[in-house]
Amino acid sequence: MKSKMIFGFHAVTSRLRHDASSVEEIYVDAGRDDRRMQELVRAAKAVNVRVIPVDDQRLDNIVGTRRHQGVVAKAGELSLARNLDELLDAIDGPPLILVLDGITDPHNLGACLRVADGAGAHAVIAPKDRAVGLNATAAKVASGAAETVPYITVTNLARTLRELKERDILLVGTTEDAEKGLYDADFSGGSAIVMGSEGEGMRRLTRETCDLLVSVPMLGSVESLNVSVASGVCLYEARRQRIANGS
Repeated sequence: MKSKMIFGFHAVTSRLRHDASSVEEIYVDAGRDDRRMQELVRAAKAVNVRVIPVDDQRLDNIVGTRRHQGVVAKAGELSLARNLDELLDAIDGPPLILVLDGITDPHNLGACLRVADGAGAHAVIAPKDRAVGLNATAAKVASGAAETVPYITVTNLARTLRELKERDILLVGTTEDAEKGLYDADFSGGSAIVMGSEGEGMRRLTRETCDLLVSVPMLGSVESLNVSVASGVCLYEARRQRIANGS
């Protein structure tokens, strides 16, 4: 099983909680013994995960950043990233999916996963090429959501979008120049909200494949929102409509 490094208290604690068997060992800052660290060490030992005290510099070298909070785990890949058919077949009720067309910043990806988890999205879908992968930075920013929200990468995003349409999932693309606004869309049925990349937005083929294009209302002086913020606005509008409809 391929291993990777995850770091930060949220990411490591969430992995221990959801799939402790995938955690091989945890490196902790030997100079830190506060309550938060004590609780993490106790949780690791409770599930028989080896904890290795090391100096802070070694932690920096392991992950290539100082933003590890004194805790780094070596862990196997999660089984969340299932194939799309398996995922859709397992959903009870209308699916709610976030599609990211070419997000390149791991901080944005992590934040998108976090809002997807918060809004109850069933999955996040992204292309394998020209997009950031689910690396340690993205997992840390996601604050545990990388362990709970399936992140499915596909080789051909346009084909995947067509497969979603065949399952009666409405594809709602977001773009600044759309004639309709976010609140004109009906998210009560199966829905996939499609977000474009930072700066360039959706690619042409992605845009053309969408059933509906909407814009997020911008009432101030800025022209657009960060992709993770816009994802949150759209996903929570979809969730609001579903709650109002009792679905």
